[in-house]
Amino acid sequence: MALLDFLKPKPKTQPQTPMDAVAAAEQAALQKEQQAIQQFVQGLVDVKDIIAPSAIEIDFNHAVIGGKFFRSYFTVDYPTIVVPNWLSPLINFEYPVDISTFYYPRDTGEILDRLKRKIAEMQATINLEVEAGRQGDPTIKVRLRDALALQEQLAQGSERFFQYSLYLTIHADTLEELEKIAKNLESTMASIGVIIKVATLQQEECFQSTIPYGMDKINESRNLDTTSIATTFPFVSSDLTMEKGILYGLNLHNRSLVIFDRFSLPNANAVVFATSGAGKSFAVKLEAVRSLMLGVEIIIIDPEREYEKLAEAVGGEYISFSQDGAQKLNPFEMSGLYARDEDELRFKILTVSGLVRMMLGGALSPEEAAILDRALILTYKEKGITPDPSTHTKEPPLLEDLYKVLNSMAENEAHSMAIRLEKYVRGSASGVFDQRSNVDLNNTFTVFSIRDLVDELRPLAMYTMLDFIWNRIKRDKRKRLLIIDEAWLMMQYPDAARFVYSIAKRARKYALGLSVISQDVTDFLSSDFGKAVVNNSAMQLLLKQAPSAINTLQEVFYLTEGEKQFLLSAGVGEGIFFAGANHVAIQIVPSENEYNLITTNPNDLIPQQLAEAAADKLDLDNRPIPVPEEPEVAPTASGVATVRPEAAAALVSGGVSAAAMADSLGISESPTASPLQPTSSQASEVPAAAVSPTPPTVVESTNQTQTDVAGWEPPPEVGL
Repeated sequence: MALLDFLKPKPKTQPQTPMDAVAAAEQAALQKEQQAIQQFVQGLVDVKDIIAPSAIEIDFNHAVIGGKFFRSYFTVDYPTIVVPNWLSPLINFEYPVDISTFYYPRDTGEILDRLKRKIAEMQATINLEVEAGRQGDPTIKVRLRDALALQEQLAQGSERFFQYSLYLTIHADTLEELEKIAKNLESTMASIGVIIKVATLQQEECFQSTIPYGMDKINESRNLDTTSIATTFPFVSSDLTMEKGILYGLNLHNRSLVIFDRFSLPNANAVVFATSGAGKSFAVKLEAVRSLMLGVEIIIIDPEREYEKLAEAVGGEYISFSQDGAQKLNPFEMSGLYARDEDELRFKILTVSGLVRMMLGGALSPEEAAILDRALILTYKEKGITPDPSTHTKEPPLLEDLYKVLNSMAENEAHSMAIRLEKYVRGSASGVFDQRSNVDLNNTFTVFSIRDLVDELRPLAMYTMLDFIWNRIKRDKRKRLLIIDEAWLMMQYPDAARFVYSIAKRARKYALGLSVISQDVTDFLSSDFGKAVVNNSAMQLLLKQAPSAINTLQEVFYLTEGEKQFLLSAGVGEGIFFAGANHVAIQIVPSENEYNLITTNPNDLIPQQLAEAAADKLDLDNRPIPVPEEPEVAPTASGVATVRPEAAAALVSGGVSAAAMADSLGISESPTASPLQPTSSQASEVPAAAVSPTPPTVVESTNQTQTDVAGWEPPPEVGL
């Protein structure tokens, strides 16, 4: 046939126009440019090149990727009956595990047809067993009953049918550690009725099925209905990770981050309970430092001077109160803020009345309470302060004014109260509560310290500080945290406890978050006001507890037996974090710099102090010693110079410091008379030529410094 091809008519070719030639050339140039771009892109670093491991080694039952060992599993069998949270042991597994699930919806009509045939087979099997006079296999009867129930639900539309696949991947740094984790995982899955198998010779495919590609390369599935599928969703552990907030620690259940914003709760109050050394102050300091990044102002009442180093590091203000200190607070000072729903003077009188009751030793009789109330009203009235808000900006009275009013009253009870109050006005406790305020809150991190006060005055000082801080907070609304450390000191007094409770109730109105810290849980919760503060705190942190206090906590916080045992055996920085309706087991985790800044552990502080002392000593050793210059002898108006005898003595003795030289060689026109110096009646001026121009030679040796004064003597006129 090829010989006759010449008989076929040849196709007519149209002549190429210049436009076609230009288009062809442009097309060729475009293809060449695209090839060049592709070659250039191939030489660039892609994101996949950055995240991809240097090598992947696929073994019989594991894989080595980037120096880590991986092992992947697929699931072959599931429990017959499942309940909600049945996968909880897997979700909260103690080691990291990658979990991948696939859900394949199936056509209901097709499933009904298959189910119908399967039911018929099982019924036939049972009938044959009955005809043969045997009881039959009980498992077939159970399957038949389940199949009939599923058939009815599918026909009604209340259930749908799915196929479900579950794949797992674990990883470790060494093969021995991988084997250990594998045994724990297999036993954990077996305890919930799930049988898993190692993807032998399919490690690569199974690993790819567990990474977030959405590819199922194993296709090992199980039939489940809608109800069973719903129980496989891994929402079984409390998670307190929010889009904004600060990092409080790690969730011990699933190692997720506990990131939370306390100001998103109904109120921003918090209580922290723990034994001594469990890390309660550490956790609060960490929260305070991290809250500064969100623009939250921090105010702290520090009884034990634990926050001084932190305040210095963040540029805060540290205010220390003592009887002889410069900082003072006047408990009679008013906020000067007018509010329609508050009677400022009435509230201030009640507050000061509580402080005075604490000073007087506690509860007062009804007569004494009435006299004290009348005396406080008169004290403010004498300063021109009345219920009229326009008078509230006047200069407030002092504690001494109240003392004088009580003394001037006719009642014996008033005189008795004045005598007991005299201790804080003119006695051993004076100088703390009877001065005008000279402190203001101008810093974003302010610490009030009461360590320098005696134990008897500390609760009174904390009460006064709280009142002062509360007045400032009401003047300027902004996000603040008020931290009261060792709050059990105030809970010993009903008036102080009532005041803390009133702040906890009203804090939300002024964008304030109150944090109460206590190691004496029993004393704090023994007060009704202490329990009320807990009830008005949307956030709670319980760290390691003492056996004597755990039962009280269990009643107040409704702890389970497992949570109770966890708090008794918790390590430092471990506990339970409550936020609203959720609570998780937490571990406080700081960075290295945060730890060095915050820690109060003596085992950590002593090496730091020794290192700082060594650094200071090294700086002193390396500091250059200034060499004094030879002083010039200045002539006086009469043409002679005067030299004090101390100067000559310094020259004879050898090396002197620059300051000593400047002081001893003081050349003046009117030298001061001294026993070694001629008086004005004697020849007090020495001609300049009489001063030896040759200074002594200083010879240095390893043992001492000697002065060669051979052939040189001080002028006799100097009087040596």
